[in-house]
Amino acid sequence: MTIHGHRRAFVRAGSGPAVLLLHGLGCDHTTWESVIETLARRYTVIAPDLLGHGQSDKPRADYTLGGFANGMRDLLTVLGIDKATVIGHSFGGGVAMQFAYQFPERTERLMLVASGGLGPDVSPAIRAISTPGFRQVMSVLTLPGIRHAGKAGLRALSATGLSLTRDLDEVAEIYDTFRDPQARHAVRHVVRAVVDWQGQIVTMADRAYLTEAMPMWVVWGRNDRVIPVRHANAAAQLAPNARVEVIPDSGHFPHKDHPQRFARIVNDFIRTTEPASYSRARFRRLLRNGAAPVRLHAVSEPA
Repeated sequence: MTIHGHRRAFVRAGSGPAVLLLHGLGCDHTTWESVIETLARRYTVIAPDLLGHGQSDKPRADYTLGGFANGMRDLLTVLGIDKATVIGHSFGGGVAMQFAYQFPERTERLMLVASGGLGPDVSPAIRAISTPGFRQVMSVLTLPGIRHAGKAGLRALSATGLSLTRDLDEVAEIYDTFRDPQARHAVRHVVRAVVDWQGQIVTMADRAYLTEAMPMWVVWGRNDRVIPVRHANAAAQLAPNARVEVIPDSGHFPHKDHPQRFARIVNDFIRTTEPASYSRARFRRLLRNGAAPVRLHAVSEPA
């Protein structure tokens, strides 16, 4: 579908209440393939390729969180969907939070999966994308022979079954997408909007109080090496009404490591919570009063 002159790829499946699935950095809708069919038995599932990713266009455009949130609003509008439960993974979690903040009247629930925006820590590989030499280095590393060897090596490490290498099969797929110079350019712009050499720039800490009237569930893999699982505890401090669930024997992609359990979590989330009802007066009151000061103490990994 073309919106604002840019082609946007997406999967639509099933019927019922709408669920919007937002993938992470360098990924696309296929990261959700293991759960789409199950969720589509009960819900209208919309899984887009964010602009700059997958089969969507990769223009010189606005790759900020606000820009992505606007794009998702416009896509849902064209599809005739007024409200949705929004589920975001990793960078997609940041987009999901921004969507809920910008369009609370269109957000029924918010689920964050190994999400960005909950602390500064992030893997050195993602920080490296924001550095000046990234484009030149990747232009060499994505030469055909080097890329094929790199992908094979990452997949071989992933096949060892070690927790440290669990997610490298997905990393191999992301690495392969960088063969497209436009994809490299887009991803670099995305990362520079949210990460610098010190870590994550964007945080939900100053606006988390606005989620008090919205059901929120945080899901993490215990062995996440991209964004540490202790950020799940940070979410619990910032949004005390949120439910936090840590999945054992899982890395940065819990929806891929344990798709059946993840689908059950989504079902439980929707079944046991009422959709948020937007009240302009309540939102105005929250904004006027602001948040009680929250001091994030040192957080350990969830038990």
